[in-house]
Amino acid sequence: MSSNPHRILLIAKRDYLATIRTKAFIIGLMVAPLLFGGGFLGIALMQSKPDIKERRIVIIDGAGEVAAAVIQAAQERNAKELFDKTSHRQVQPRYVFETLPPAADPQVQRLALSERVRRQQLFAFVEIGPAALQAAPHAANDKDSTPGPVSTYSNEGGFDEAGRWLSGSIDDGIRRVRLAQLGVDPSRLSDALAGVKIDRFGLVSRDPKTGEIHEASKKNDVAEFAVPFGIMLLLGMIVMIGSSPMLSAVTEDKAQRLVEMLLGMATPFELMMGKVLGAMGTSLTSSSFYIIGGTLALEGMGLAGVVPFRVFPWFYAYLIADVIFLCSFAAALGAGCGSPQDAQQLAILLLAPVMIPYFLITFVMQQPNGAISTALSLFPPFTPMLMVLRQAMPGGGVPAWQPWVGLLGVLAFTLVMVVAAARIFRVAILVQGKTPKMGELVRWAVRG
Repeated sequence: MSSNPHRILLIAKRDYLATIRTKAFIIGLMVAPLLFGGGFLGIALMQSKPDIKERRIVIIDGAGEVAAAVIQAAQERNAKELFDKTSHRQVQPRYVFETLPPAADPQVQRLALSERVRRQQLFAFVEIGPAALQAAPHAANDKDSTPGPVSTYSNEGGFDEAGRWLSGSIDDGIRRVRLAQLGVDPSRLSDALAGVKIDRFGLVSRDPKTGEIHEASKKNDVAEFAVPFGIMLLLGMIVMIGSSPMLSAVTEDKAQRLVEMLLGMATPFELMMGKVLGAMGTSLTSSSFYIIGGTLALEGMGLAGVVPFRVFPWFYAYLIADVIFLCSFAAALGAGCGSPQDAQQLAILLLAPVMIPYFLITFVMQQPNGAISTALSLFPPFTPMLMVLRQAMPGGGVPAWQPWVGLLGVLAFTLVMVVAAARIFRVAILVQGKTPKMGELVRWAVRG
């Protein structure tokens, strides 16, 4: 019996309407942005209510003349950063210092100060050794295992902003003493150590039609990280939401023998493709809701300029291909499973093409046009996620041919997977009582 497009569309329509009319789909559509955006909302709330409790720090000055300079540098930073320039509200904690001479037994002194930190009488303590004023070649090399002349002790986590703030004050204070020893007028030390404002721009470009040179645009932190990461996160989220239910749905239909009734009205290929197209429709509905909602939200915040409209056509092209590939794969796996428990064990195979690119985000964003990043984004299972990430990064530095080659590779890979999945589905959907071995699945995929 040849495939009938009308029957495929009827099955797709039935699955699509059955999904979008459920309360679970509607609730999930609303809850997902809260779950994924809740972290950013939490960060914004924490920034609006910073911890401004006074922090007391002890400095043990083994060099004899550094503590005063460090305290002066910290107090100057306190004066500049303690209050918001616009609202005049305190946004940083005030740091208070006290100094102690080195003890005869440093370890006993460290233990006593550590107990004070645990009792929250101190925030941290700093040891400055006599070698701090020597400009050693390895002083700024964090990978060097040689002990440094300055040590800080605290009970804070690894992402402690206060630790970075304190390190800046220590560096500034030590530089002040070094410059004074070299004969620099103490009254000019602040000018000598003053930072320079650095503006970050993209690249200057020329209009290929008019020849007009366009000025480089100023880089935006949101456009640099949040937008590319958000686009990739959205693609992965929608693909997983669209394809994951297919695995358990096919397995349950097979276990309950519903498939045998459906096969009386449609061929196995029509049944599988109908379910795949229904899942694709659900994914397109979800993505349209999130894309439109996200664009309106950014426009409301005055960030409409960071929306990568040029990426949206590629986003939907890769979304469609990825959903068809993963849903076909899920249908084949589900048909080969003997029970829902077996399907749960195989879920990792289905999610791997989506999850692995997340582990590569940092590397790809640091070197978006490097040889390894390019190769990974042209590897068909990873292309949708990584190519969209590269394209969404500001500057549009991805060569024009790469998205097309990547899309052709994904389409070819998807076509092969759909054919193989259809062959597995046709045979495995009627196999009851046992779970086929991997060799059998491969043989069915090749021979049908």
